[in-house]
Amino acid sequence: MGIVSVDSQEGGGRSWVGLKSLVRRKQVDSAHSNSRPHQLAKELSVPYLIAIGVGSTIGAGVYILVGTVAREHSGPALTISFLVAGIAAALSAFCYAELSSRCPSAGSAYHYSYICVGEGVAWLVGWALILEYTIGGAAVARGISPNLGFLFGGENNLPAFLSRQYIPGLDIMVDPFAAVLVLVVTGLLSVGIKESTLAQAIVTTANVCALLFVIIAGAYLGFKTGWVGYELPVGYFPFGVDGMLAGSATVFFAYIGFDSVASTAEEVKNPQRDLPLGIGAALSLCCALYMLVSVVIVGLVPYYAMDPDTPISTAFASHGMQWAAYVITVGAVTALCSTLMGSLLPQPRILMAMSRDGLLPGFFAEVNKRTQVPLKSTVATGIGAAALSFFMDVSQLAGMVSVGTLLAFTMVAISVLILRYVPPDEMPLSSSLQDSFASHSLQYGRSTKGINGEDPVVIVGSSKDSTQPLLEQVDISVEIPLISKQLNLGNYVMNEKKRREIAGWTIMLTCIGAFLLTYSASSLGLPSFLRLTLCGVGGILLLLGLIVLTCIDQDDARHNFGHTGGFICPFVPLLPIACILINVYLLINLGAATWLRVSVWLVIGACVYAFYGRTHSSLRDAVYVPVARADEIYRSSASYVA
Repeated sequence: MGIVSVDSQEGGGRSWVGLKSLVRRKQVDSAHSNSRPHQLAKELSVPYLIAIGVGSTIGAGVYILVGTVAREHSGPALTISFLVAGIAAALSAFCYAELSSRCPSAGSAYHYSYICVGEGVAWLVGWALILEYTIGGAAVARGISPNLGFLFGGENNLPAFLSRQYIPGLDIMVDPFAAVLVLVVTGLLSVGIKESTLAQAIVTTANVCALLFVIIAGAYLGFKTGWVGYELPVGYFPFGVDGMLAGSATVFFAYIGFDSVASTAEEVKNPQRDLPLGIGAALSLCCALYMLVSVVIVGLVPYYAMDPDTPISTAFASHGMQWAAYVITVGAVTALCSTLMGSLLPQPRILMAMSRDGLLPGFFAEVNKRTQVPLKSTVATGIGAAALSFFMDVSQLAGMVSVGTLLAFTMVAISVLILRYVPPDEMPLSSSLQDSFASHSLQYGRSTKGINGEDPVVIVGSSKDSTQPLLEQVDISVEIPLISKQLNLGNYVMNEKKRREIAGWTIMLTCIGAFLLTYSASSLGLPSFLRLTLCGVGGILLLLGLIVLTCIDQDDARHNFGHTGGFICPFVPLLPIACILINVYLLINLGAATWLRVSVWLVIGACVYAFYGRTHSSLRDAVYVPVARADEIYRSSASYVA
């Protein structure tokens, strides 16, 4: 039995090579992966992961968000808005927990998409995340100076090295302190993962202490004054349930950041146990703090009287505690510093993962021998974010940050469905193992002669190319007692193939249904007939997809996919489909201006992939073999080398 690359077939056609590169998938890192000269340091445990998750999630936004959402959407029901948003975020957290424990390598959603969906989608996810972390870090850095200005009695009273400077000739407002702070954080991240995470834990602790002060002192004032914010004639839902849900959609973005934990998967001592615990504990702690702060602040001041810019400070000042504003400002500054570290930590690891796969230059994949961090990627990330924070007012670009996260959340949920129902049944192997392929093929061929005495040929390439020849040439023994057994095996293979085809099409149509439903529900400008038609078609596709995936069996190969023994996402397929629906809805409602800016970045990314990533991919010359044969081939390779 011979094993050949699909690109060598005349029938395959060279014209399809470019399209096939978009769907080629890599294997989960394992003992068979190519050894690297320097590995990332495995230093992180659950407390460090919680510090990363909480520090990256709780930013200064919570100090402002409670006032805006309470005034415009939720009213006293702000706490329920945070709870609903937390539950929605937990759907993505469950998906991240399973994939991060099964595939514990750097790269987060990019890595999972590459394994489960394909190279093209993985590239777009990675490219979008690069934009998210760069702009997010720059925006956070530029937000520190105004908060520090309050401690000095106004921005105009800041020392020269802390204040922003206007350059008349260029008509720009530069922020040297923001750039310096980004470079300082970059230096800290370059020292080592354990040292930088310890520093983030200290800063995050200060932020949490400020929030605890708000909760405890605010509760004391509330019990003392009678919780005037809840004694209103309009009731608990002044804007109705719709307003409360609209508030949930707004505060959902306050939970973005826990995915930073997954980006450090390669540096966790026990990823199968610690990553799910770290993600779950960080998200739970953030949700609890958000809800407690909102309960207190909404109770101290009627929602309509809240200051949209400084709601917490104003609430305390209205009860004679003006000095509390200084504690709250310190909390906001520490929150920004912690979020800055959380923004700059994941990007070097995503750059490193993409570089390892050949999609970016090898420069980004180098790991420093002493510090065991991707030093060059970290420095490049810091310089880029520092330049942006120094020259540009990135507040108008802040909406672009959400695109990368929501896109990643969506693809992670889709990856869970693929892993459960149609996990990759082939794995790519380096073309350098061709000799072991030939040796294994000869050995296997001698024991599986066809009835005509010829060796069957197995063609390796994409799943579509390799599976069909295997199905067409099921080994039928000429010995009569074995014929029944062999035919039963052939029927099982055909039934399994049919199940995978149904599951694959169902997952795709479910995603289309989610898009049609959310798009039609959000596009109020569409004609009513067209809108109702799209909404009905999308709802039917979504419902049918849920029913079909619930009724058919999940793939048995899921039990052995990746690293076993970790967290298993519950309520599949309901939970991932709900996650897809929520995130697609939020993506569609980001606004046309945001999507226009993001589209420019994605087009640039598509050009980079077409002219560099596609031709330099580590899978460009790889051949694909059935997963069941991989271990035999590796053992054959080891014997051949020996």
